[in-house]
Amino acid sequence: MSIRKSWNKSAEKLLLNRKIVQVEYMPPEESDEMGWDYQAICFRLDNGSWVYPMSDDEGNDAGALCVGGSTLPVLRGDK
Repeated sequence: MSIRKSWNKSAEKLLLNRKIVQVEYMPPEESDEMGWDYQAICFRLDNGSWVYPMSDDEGNDAGALCVGGSTLPVLRGDK
């Protein structure tokens, strides 16, 4: 199996047929705990898992999310 197919299977297992039940920006306290300068948009799935974009797969900072051609930016909020 190719790497792409393997990751697609992993993504399907985590996301396919899930329902988004909550959407909010990450609280500044939580981004501080992660060592991030920015807060990303986050959404909770019906199984309780939270999903949020990161700038890279090492989790170095928050990332923007593109949804249907519109961008939900990262925030740099007051603490």
